[in-house]
Amino acid sequence: MTPGHRRVAYYYDDEIGNFYYGQGHPMKPHRIRMTHNLLLNYGLYKKMDVYRPYLMSEEEMTMFHADDYVHFLQHVTPDSQGDYTRELARYNVDVDCPVFDGLFKFCQLSAGGSVGGAYKLNRQAADIVVNWAGGLHHAKKSEASGFCYVNDIVLAILELLKLHQRVLYIDIDIHHGDGVEEAFYTTDRVMTLSFHKYGEFFPGTGSVLDCGYKEGKNYALNFPLHDGIDDDTYESIFQPIVLKVMEVYKPEAVVLQCGADSLSGDRLGCFNLSIKGHGMCVEYLKSFNVPLLVLGGGGYTIRNVARCWAYETGVCLGEQLDNQIPYNEYYEYYGPNYTLHLNPTNMENQNTSAYLERNKIALFECLRDIQSAPSVQFHEGGRDFVPGGPQAPSSAEMAEDNDPDQRTPSYLVDQCVERVNEFYDAPFYGNASLM
Repeated sequence: MTPGHRRVAYYYDDEIGNFYYGQGHPMKPHRIRMTHNLLLNYGLYKKMDVYRPYLMSEEEMTMFHADDYVHFLQHVTPDSQGDYTRELARYNVDVDCPVFDGLFKFCQLSAGGSVGGAYKLNRQAADIVVNWAGGLHHAKKSEASGFCYVNDIVLAILELLKLHQRVLYIDIDIHHGDGVEEAFYTTDRVMTLSFHKYGEFFPGTGSVLDCGYKEGKNYALNFPLHDGIDDDTYESIFQPIVLKVMEVYKPEAVVLQCGADSLSGDRLGCFNLSIKGHGMCVEYLKSFNVPLLVLGGGGYTIRNVARCWAYETGVCLGEQLDNQIPYNEYYEYYGPNYTLHLNPTNMENQNTSAYLERNKIALFECLRDIQSAPSVQFHEGGRDFVPGGPQAPSSAEMAEDNDPDQRTPSYLVDQCVERVNEFYDAPFYGNASLM
């Protein structure tokens, strides 16, 4: 990977915006379509390779999730849920995680983009991969949680572990990344690092004292935060901790969950980050020149989610976006100013210097005690994903110097890209705890 240019791949399926959790529910997949529309009108699609996610199969989901849970997700519908009363309770499918039309396909698209992105990183077909439909970090092995049903992040990390010795997961959602931490709590192959609101706040986990178990001890890092953290304060903790993690752990791939509910003014959030302050995390991770998978997550003031993720796509590409939002299909959402960036509020920052310093010291102590390079054995991965064939676009047709508006149509490219699981020679490394 060269220090300047980054090959960026981006996953999107227009159907993702059609899914609807229900009236009054804060999770709105429509925000992903709004983000995509901004990317189109800023012209960012010309700078990256755009792919449709493949539909992940039930069998592939069971690389992490329990068979009976995935079977339930595949078969339950709004009309049939009355026949699944016991399962609804057992799997925590309720008001927060409702049954809605197309639920399983929603999960397939979300997970397919993230695992497909991990596969591209494994094959060195991209330096950075973006899937804003991913990042659903609360889902557990046999349980839905926090608007999340299938944990695309865990599945993507398992894919990365096929060819990468150590994977770092960083979570900047306002909610603790509990599902991912739990999945890898007893292994040193994955380090999890979460910056989140802590206290009487969902999911109620993520104390600085929760740091992993057995082989995973000191490989789960948590930085609990109070209300009102601003850009300068966030940067003052994020950069030194991430730098120390990169120096000590030496990850070979990084997964960054970019939940936008940590932005100022979020419907469910209580932080005070600007879009630039949030995007600083993407910019900083990009500077390490390590394969990077960038995912979505929370975010419930949807016009600001779209602003944020469009900006962060630009960061991945090294493109500076005009603050004046271009006219687009959802232009009226961005009034009255129609600008990309918004000013934070004057809310009180309840994170004192002494509190932040204590947490920083605690994490540095964990890092001091870890083994930087766990030894592992590898299975050989499959071959690359681009076949030949009569429909395959030539290298000249796909050359970067070509006008992106004149390139081979995406439907032809899609026909020439095998399903991500087409050439797997070996299974995933057991379950997510790698035991």
